Amino acid sequence: MKKLYLFLFIFIINCGSNKVSNYHGYKSLESHFNKLEINKSSKNDIIKLIGPPSTISEFDKNKWFYLERLKTNQSLIKLGNQKIKKNNILIVQLDNRGLLIEKKMLDLSKMNDLVYFEKTTQKEFKQDNFIYNLFTGLREKINSPTRNRGK
Repeated sequence: MKKLYLFLFIFIINCGSNKVSNYHGYKSLESHFNKLEINKSSKNDIIKLIGPPSTISEFDKNKWFYLERLKTNQSLIKLGNQKIKKNNILIVQLDNRGLLIEKKMLDLSKMNDLVYFEKTTQKEFKQDNFIYNLFTGLREKINSPTRNRGK
C-alpha cells in the first residue's frame, strides 16, 4: 500500500512541474521591433528579419501585421486551463516605395476588453390589430378538420 502512495505522489509531482507552452505566430517580436528603423528599413529588410507577415490589411496593402501568442497550462488544480502569457501584435506601415514609415507594438496590457450590451431590440409590430385577427381566423378555418364531407 505504501508503494501505491509513493507512486501516486511521484506521478502528481511530475505532472504539475512540466508546464506545456503553445506558441502561435512569430517568436520574440519585441527584439525584432527594436531592430526596425523608420525611413531606413525596407520591405525586403523586414521580410529578411522577421519573415512574411501574418496578415496584410485588406484596405491598405502597405499595412502588415505580425502576431505572437504564448499560452501555458496553469496548474493541475485548474484542470489544464491555459493562460495567455504573451499576446503581441506588431503593426508595420510602409509607404508606396516600400520604406517603413511607422511601427507600433501592441502587447497584452494595451489590449481592450470587449463590452457586450445586454439590451435587446423590441419588435415593432403587434399581434392584436384588426388585420392580424382577420388572417388568424381565416387560417384557423383553413386548417380545421373538415366535417362531414359528402361521400
